[in-house]
Amino acid sequence: MKFISWNVNGLRACFGKGDFEKAFEALDADFFCLQETKMQSGQLDLEFPGYESYWNFAEKKGYSGTAIYTRIKPLSVTYGMGVEEHDHEGRVICLEFGDFYLVCAYVPNSQDGLRRLDYRMKWEDDFRAYLSSLATVKPVIMCGDLNVAHEEIDIKNPDTNRRNAGFTD
Repeated sequence: MKFISWNVNGLRACFGKGDFEKAFEALDADFFCLQETKMQSGQLDLEFPGYESYWNFAEKKGYSGTAIYTRIKPLSVTYGMGVEEHDHEGRVICLEFGDFYLVCAYVPNSQDGLRRLDYRMKWEDDFRAYLSSLATVKPVIMCGDLNVAHEEIDIKNPDTNRRNAGFTD
């Protein structure tokens, strides 16, 4: 099986350039997990032969959002992690298959000046608990945009970006 995780940073913009469809077809994956789709229902009808798609839209227009295209029909689909505080931004989709769960996540960043750091830390705890609960049933494959740079090499201008969203000690 082939899994692709792709932060599209606005699917309509990515699609409008013509690159998305070409890459999608060329990559020929069984699963495409998309993050930061920034779409609402009905804004773009994007279907591919042989795939089903599942979308989790943020309530806020032009914000966040995740999607999964799959060649294999899931047993079940859940949106969000079941925590009211977190489930309005379209950040998590979980597809259940016979042998595993596939979770696509777009993790919130802590924003400029770390304004949302406390929320991010709460999200981390709740997301870890969510994944752990799934893992008690069967293996979990998690993919997505974690919005974090692990080391200085992982971010542009680490000195000026330290203590900013995604790069905080």
